[in-house]
Amino acid sequence: MKQRILLGTVAALTMSAGTVLAGTLDDVMAKGHLQCGTNTGLVGFAAPDENGVWEGFDVAYCRALAAAIFGDPMAVKFTPLTGKTRFTALASGEIDVLSRNTTWTFSRDVDLKQTFVGINYYDGQGFMAKKSLGVSSAHELGGASVCIQTGTTTELNLADFFRSNGMEYDPIPIETNAEAREQFFADACDVYTTDRSGLAATRASHEDPDSLVVLPEIVSKEPLGPLVRHGDDQWADIARWVLNALVSAEELGITAANAMEMAEGTNNPEINRLLGSEGNFGEMIGLPGDWAVHAIMARGNYEEIFEAYIGVNTPIGLVRGVNALWTDGGLIYSPPFR
Repeated sequence: MKQRILLGTVAALTMSAGTVLAGTLDDVMAKGHLQCGTNTGLVGFAAPDENGVWEGFDVAYCRALAAAIFGDPMAVKFTPLTGKTRFTALASGEIDVLSRNTTWTFSRDVDLKQTFVGINYYDGQGFMAKKSLGVSSAHELGGASVCIQTGTTTELNLADFFRSNGMEYDPIPIETNAEAREQFFADACDVYTTDRSGLAATRASHEDPDSLVVLPEIVSKEPLGPLVRHGDDQWADIARWVLNALVSAEELGITAANAMEMAEGTNNPEINRLLGSEGNFGEMIGLPGDWAVHAIMARGNYEEIFEAYIGVNTPIGLVRGVNALWTDGGLIYSPPFR
């Protein structure tokens, strides 16, 4: 492989209130690591393993981003954040990127001045109950007590669902998924509501998953993805195109195992541009030419990451569904590398 050469970046520019100085890549390079905000602990998505090493679907994106910059997927530190604290941490510069099952909405994008760089999981809000409650539909939950995380889109979605269906409910506010598990498993509430991916993760952590049922209704759209601050287009481009590289790699048949070999050159011009054997895409965003090779080798392409952490052969057991590639009838799609 070509020697990794760190390229210069744009000078910092003072931004308006609510943003920070541009030049995030320079800041990341200066401290020698990426600071990634993530969940306080959600099995399959973001949690420390038995050795204290953070792993998961959302964590894998941060490792790919660190690898693209430093050539090292371990050059990243993680800041666990609740639904309430995540946006403040990003806006203040405490973290460089937020990769924490966060829904892309108008107000978060515009009013909170965050830049979502893509969607890595199409989700929707649902409900989980104990089978012993004897319900098979969310429309049977009138009068139920509902555990719900504060500072999330689920609060308004919950209120809208019960109001539109003429039902009353008793909200039980919580701050973290760990607290949700504790309260729900201890019968402090009848029902737990969050994104269905989060429900699957919570169910998988129970000692008797078969005693819990995820109800069939999906009551919202929850497009989840990583985000950065407004005001630094170069950093947003890097964060966006690392995610796109993982998606394109799946479509183009590039894996963690073959990325290095394919980077020597193929008969597919898009693969060559992506992996750096043709063109100067790395230079365009201030990264080494082989940035995508290292991003893909960190934890694999999108499919490899999905199946390793949350797929059907994991305790989470999620099928690809709408999160399949567009070529397979799903919604996962990357703009072309050209």
